[in-house]
Amino acid sequence: MDTRTSPCRARITQLREVLAKEAVDALLVPSSDPHLSEYLPGRWQGREWLSGFTGSAGTLVVARHKAALFADSRYWQQAEAELQGSGIELVRIASAAAPAHIDWMIENVPRGGTVAADGQVLGLATAQQLQARLTAAGIALATDRDLLDAIWPARPALPVQPVYAHVAPHAPHSRADKLAHVRTAMAALGATHHFVSTVDDIAWLLNLRGSDVEYNPVFMAHLLVQADAAQGRPGARLFTGAGKVDATLAATLAADGIELRPYEEAAAALAALGERDTLLIDPKRVTFGFRQRVGAACKVVEAINPSTLAKSRKTDAEAAHVREAMIEDGAAMCEFYAWMEEALAPSRPNGVVTELTIDEKLSAARARRAGFVGLSFSTIAGFNANGAMPHYRATPSSHAVIEGDGLLLIDSGGQYLGGTTDITRVWQVGTASAAMKRDFTLVLKGTMALSRTRFPRGTLSPMVDAIARAPLWAEGLDFGHGTGHGVGYFLNVHEGPQSISRTIPDANMALEPGMITSIEPGVYRPGQWGVRIENLVLNVPVQTSEGSTFGEFLEFETLTLCPIDTRCIDKSLMRLDEVAWLNAYHATVRARLAPRVAGAALAWLQARTQPI
Repeated sequence: MDTRTSPCRARITQLREVLAKEAVDALLVPSSDPHLSEYLPGRWQGREWLSGFTGSAGTLVVARHKAALFADSRYWQQAEAELQGSGIELVRIASAAAPAHIDWMIENVPRGGTVAADGQVLGLATAQQLQARLTAAGIALATDRDLLDAIWPARPALPVQPVYAHVAPHAPHSRADKLAHVRTAMAALGATHHFVSTVDDIAWLLNLRGSDVEYNPVFMAHLLVQADAAQGRPGARLFTGAGKVDATLAATLAADGIELRPYEEAAAALAALGERDTLLIDPKRVTFGFRQRVGAACKVVEAINPSTLAKSRKTDAEAAHVREAMIEDGAAMCEFYAWMEEALAPSRPNGVVTELTIDEKLSAARARRAGFVGLSFSTIAGFNANGAMPHYRATPSSHAVIEGDGLLLIDSGGQYLGGTTDITRVWQVGTASAAMKRDFTLVLKGTMALSRTRFPRGTLSPMVDAIARAPLWAEGLDFGHGTGHGVGYFLNVHEGPQSISRTIPDANMALEPGMITSIEPGVYRPGQWGVRIENLVLNVPVQTSEGSTFGEFLEFETLTLCPIDTRCIDKSLMRLDEVAWLNAYHATVRARLAPRVAGAALAWLQARTQPI
């Protein structure tokens, strides 16, 4: 790339002219939007537009004479390649939560200087930490402006895709019941109003879905819930784009006490709250900009959104639909993998299979299954060295042909009316080396170790992270990402509050019945290969021999249904109890999927689930 003509370098030059005009020393550009979403509509992809870095997480800081992108180990190789020619330094951080960008700003902004950040996309808790650190360093924080508007002439508009209802049987609980649950929680906190900005909370709470964000069935909206509908007032106001809700659905919502209001009016509604009102907000799930607009006389209570806790705990009815979605997803993978192995067979030397082909064929297999709506994220198909990049994505201009010997990592998932799937498998292509098999087996041992764990109800999720890492740690290996994330119910593939990771835990991360979480340890050898084996699991109660003496215990029910490639296992590293678990898992996979597949797919399933 000619660094003199890089579009990102030119954009940063333009931005620095704006910084000088506004008397600002640095601009902080987070990966965020007014809803603090992980996956962003085009309008709020400013970090990507400015830097060229396409990863889903990362923070950009542009100062007068320097610029830096802060990314964790999932993105280091990707960021190095994408930042070429931009003039932006890559700063490697331990985790997405690391405050290294604050340290960098304190070092590179003079005392008495100003850092700007758009308060409308800056999380309240994040802004509070940032402001405290900058103030202590004698640096001002300006959050009242969006400096990107001045240099982004073709900035995308707000999404306009329609909102639709998620209905029975796949939505087994009414929005009236869910709102009643939230109001009970509000009453316990003394709140008269509750403001919700996180789009997956709103979608779950109101049994609505949309397509404003790729791969996530959500829509741009804010919600203000009132404790009651007294004096003719609606019970809740939904702030969303004009025309997104049709007349029929609007009437249904009105019957449930939900009034539609323009998206732009949310801040004014908060400003109108007065001394008789008490507002409940979640500081981790609302932006600094909205908090600043709350009426000065209104009392504010900070606590986690009640809906965040409720939607993380799938009911028995929802869990039943998820199990059915897993069967459909597993059947699609049997069809795909039967095709893939045939296409890669030595007897077909003229066929060309690439990482792009994998994405295309697997997506098509899922699309043929009942209840399928779309993918839950962009498929990762990485062969050998590409598999060593946890968030790799093949493109038409940069992808590998699947040929020769090695490991093929495929991380994919689907959105179904009855659930969201996310699975990673690694497959032998040609011959896998002894070193590859060792890595594969150690990762599998980590997946199995955590999958078999029993734990007291209420155990904080970060506390079990080490269980999956222990087989790897014993051999001097580790991985940079978390072991597991929560998964939504026909919602975002990443949801909280639980996180099996090395993050600092809080009380809301307690593992409770009904939570669905991924288990996905890995090993990544840059330039060589990567291994990650991922299943989704459901927290279920378990009876112990001690009864109730030591309280209630939970265990994980493995939901994901897809064979694990036993050809990649070094059996000398497996204990007898581990072999028994794997054989039992494969027997379950075979029993549940066999009735849904036929022909080559059934033959593949039977071959890949043979006991070892």
